[in-house]
Amino acid sequence: MTCITVSEGQKCEPGDILLPADYPKLLQRCYANFMEARSIFIFAGLLAASPALADTAYKWTEEGVVHYSDRPREGAERVELAESERPTRTRFSPSRSTDAAPAIVQQAAFRYESLSVASPGPEETLWNIGGVLNVTLALDPGLQTGHQVRVYFDGGAPKIVAGQNFQLEEVHRGVHNIQVEVIDNTGKLMIRSVPNRFYVQQNTINVSGGT
Repeated sequence: MTCITVSEGQKCEPGDILLPADYPKLLQRCYANFMEARSIFIFAGLLAASPALADTAYKWTEEGVVHYSDRPREGAERVELAESERPTRTRFSPSRSTDAAPAIVQQAAFRYESLSVASPGPEETLWNIGGVLNVTLALDPGLQTGHQVRVYFDGGAPKIVAGQNFQLEEVHRGVHNIQVEVIDNTGKLMIRSVPNRFYVQQNTINVSGGT
């Protein structure tokens, strides 16, 4: 059996734990101090959780245990809290960064839906044009500002024109091919038509002299 207290004349067997004779009083005092500290921590937690910041607390002792509360009660001692003891709340507001980059709305890149040579039409035969070919393009959407039309005619060097309606000169009788494309102001290809083949004919007038 373990010895709890040691008094005069009391003997303990080997292996027993020897404790001071006033151990029960020491244990009771420690328990009282523990309950006081526990009350302080609980009270501090209540104050921190309270929506209002308390400046005053109430303290009383009951059965050797110290209690705290933010509400008055009979026989309680009023305690003014120092500034450093008052619970504080931190208010968080949405951050407003003055140097935040504005939202960038990316627009879809512009593109043409269709391009074709409307006139002369495919496999069309033109008569007596006098060497001047009138060309009309069908472009959807219409030609944008800064964009140009590049024309390929009969395998020759490309020619730049500024609109959807233009003329080509020195177009004589025979079979011809035309193809066009649209480029932007940087020279980037936007859209290209399919090649268009057409024919030019010229009437022949025979003049017979009389005898």
